[in-house]
Amino acid sequence: MLPFHTPGNREAGCDEAGRGCLAGPVVAAAVILPDDFSHPWLNDSKQVTEARREALRPIIEREAIAWAVASCTPGEIDKINILRASITAMHRALDALCSGPDAHPGAIIACSDRRQTPASVIVDGNKFHPWRDIPWQTFVKGDSRYGNIAAASILAKTHRDEIMRHLHDEYPAYNWAVNKGYPTPDHRAAIAAHGPTPHHRLTFRLLPPTQLSLFP
Repeated sequence: MLPFHTPGNREAGCDEAGRGCLAGPVVAAAVILPDDFSHPWLNDSKQVTEARREALRPIIEREAIAWAVASCTPGEIDKINILRASITAMHRALDALCSGPDAHPGAIIACSDRRQTPASVIVDGNKFHPWRDIPWQTFVKGDSRYGNIAAASILAKTHRDEIMRHLHDEYPAYNWAVNKGYPTPDHRAAIAAHGPTPHHRLTFRLLPPTQLSLFP
C-alpha cells in the first residue's frame, strides 16, 4: 500500500461507511496524513478486525495533519438517494477539514482541531462530484491502495459503529450493536416483527418481497 497518490501534496483521502445498510446514517471521513505516516495494520476497514480498527482510530486521529468525519441522515438518504448522500457526506467532511464543525452544524460527527485545506482529493470508488475547485481522482479499491483513503475508511467505519451502538440502546430489538444496520437475517427478522424505526431508510428494500405485506 502506498501512503498517498501524490507525495508532498497535502492530499486528502476520502471514504464512506454504511452505504449498504438498512438503518442509520451514511458516514464519510476525510484524512490528510503526514508524508512519513505508516502502520502495519492500516488497510481497507473491511479487511481489518474490529479490535484493530478501534486501536487504529486514535492513532490516525493523533498523527493526521487533519481529519474530519461527517454524515447524511436516513431522511437525507431517502430524499436524494444513497450515492448522492455518500458524496454529500464526503463534501461535508472535506469542508470540516478546512472550517471545523461549524461548516455543517449537526452533520459533522468529529474533526481535528487542526485546519487544513487539501491541495487535492482522492476517493475510494468510481463516483464523486467536484468539491470547490480542488483537483480530485477516484480509485476503485482505493482503500486497499492508498494509506490516506484507508485511514478515512477506518475513521468512517469506527465512528459509524459507535453511532449504531448508541442507537442500539434505544432500539435493542434490532441488534444494531452487532449488525450495525446491515441487512442481516436478525435485523430483517426484527423489522418484520416490529416494523421500521425513524432510523431506517424507507426507500431501501427493508424486507424481501414475500415479507413486505407484513407492513401495515
